Amino acid sequence: MVVGESGLGKSTLVNSLFLTDLYPERVIPDAVEKTHQTVKLDASTVEIEERGVKLRLTVVDTPGYGDAIDNSDSLKPLDIEFMKQLHNKVNIVPVIAKADVLTKKEVLRLKKRVMEEIESNGIKLYPLPDCDSDEDEDYKEQVRQLKEAVPFAVCGANTLLEVRGRKVRGRLYPWGVVEVENPDHCDFIKLRTMLITHMQDLQEVTQEVHYENYRSERLAKGAPVPKRQTLNPEEKQSGEKDRILQEKEAELRRMQEMLAQMQARMQQQQPNQ
Repeated sequence: MVVGESGLGKSTLVNSLFLTDLYPERVIPDAVEKTHQTVKLDASTVEIEERGVKLRLTVVDTPGYGDAIDNSDSLKPLDIEFMKQLHNKVNIVPVIAKADVLTKKEVLRLKKRVMEEIESNGIKLYPLPDCDSDEDEDYKEQVRQLKEAVPFAVCGANTLLEVRGRKVRGRLYPWGVVEVENPDHCDFIKLRTMLITHMQDLQEVTQEVHYENYRSERLAKGAPVPKRQTLNPEEKQSGEKDRILQEKEAELRRMQEMLAQMQARMQQQQPNQ
């Protein structure tokens, strides 16, 4: 799930990460439409190939998030409340968007401020696992750099530009080109490296920690547990897929309601302008 205000470049970042176009038919709303836009959840699924491995990628976007709220500071009240509601359910990886409009000093200051607010609010982020003592030194250094880069300051681009005789994804400004995959320009490569090299760990933490917490919470509330049935392998696989899809749809509906309620509360708390 990718969450953030409209216009931050969420879709562009995802398209840059996986070299695909998840939203070929998306229509960008104008300013009038945005003022009436409500929070919703859009799920898009695409099959991609990463290093010879075929993956089915589902990205959930949140158009309308924060559009009706004064979001003038670094970490917004809505961001903090949203992460508080989700940090026990999903792996949170914080990202600073549009890093190309900040100087290096501004990026460092913003990273520090964001981490201070996350820690002061008791929000748990995805913890990159520590390396074993016998791990390769290069890998240890890579993990150290990834940990130091959080929150990842990134920018995205769908445009290929020619820079010194080579094609790069980037953004053209009067003063030069910002290269998405240049580590001196932003943390895009580090974010992509983290997602790829720690994909298995992300899945395991989701299954063994977050899902088990969710399951325990359901049981504690006395939620009914489906009875086991004896099925042949094909029926079992089909039934399992249907069950997972139904659970995902129900969770998306709950999150959509939660987002709408949070945004309504934030609007009520704002002083009248």
